Amino acid sequence: MNLEFRRSSYSGSQGNCVEVADAAALHAVRDSKTPEQAPLTFGRDEWGRFLDDLKNGVV
Repeated sequence: MNLEFRRSSYSGSQGNCVEVADAAALHAVRDSKTPEQAPLTFGRDEWGRFLDDLKNGVV
């Protein structure tokens, strides 16, 4: 699967950031310093709960 990763607009120029890619059934996360390593993947529901927790200050 060919994923198109993007960085947060809050990322600085240091290159130390998390990159995210979206696909039909999953979201993938990787460290920008090691893009050759396999990304972590999350289902849509799991990713949605994570984002909700971030917005609500749980995480």
